[in-house]
Amino acid sequence: MAIVGAALAVTATLAGCGSEDKDSTATTSSSSVSATTTTAAAAAPAPTAEQLQATLNAFADPTKPASEKATLVVDGDKRVALIEQMNKGLANYQVTFAVSDVQATGDKADAKVAVTSPHGTMPNLPMSWQYVDGTWKISDAAACSILGMARAACQP
Repeated sequence: MAIVGAALAVTATLAGCGSEDKDSTATTSSSSVSATTTTAAAAAPAPTAEQLQATLNAFADPTKPASEKATLVVDGDKRVALIEQMNKGLANYQVTFAVSDVQATGDKADAKVAVTSPHGTMPNLPMSWQYVDGTWKISDAAACSILGMARAACQP
């Protein structure tokens, strides 16, 4: 249960980060950026639960090298050392995922994930993905949740 609490705390903490800028110049600038982002996001195909689950299965596969797994995560190159640490921990440890309730909006997707390990199942863990370079990638926050469960926690 401590792992579940820690994973949820990490997710909640990362989701709460952000700021609002009331500067009118920033508003004008972000309006044009927003229009560009919306156009790019509209081109993202809605992911299936199976597609998203495949990214998680590959991420937790201890036979895949960390450099390959890093390509599954948004800005994953900054997490290679932690992924290597996770790989060592997963060498003799089976983890499976079941993705459900996929909600996609533009280039972002959220879903509930049941994570099953020898210690039991953590149901309805919220995770997110982003459509980058023509593929759905695990968000950094979701990757950090998984890494945290594997005792390879991301640093803020």
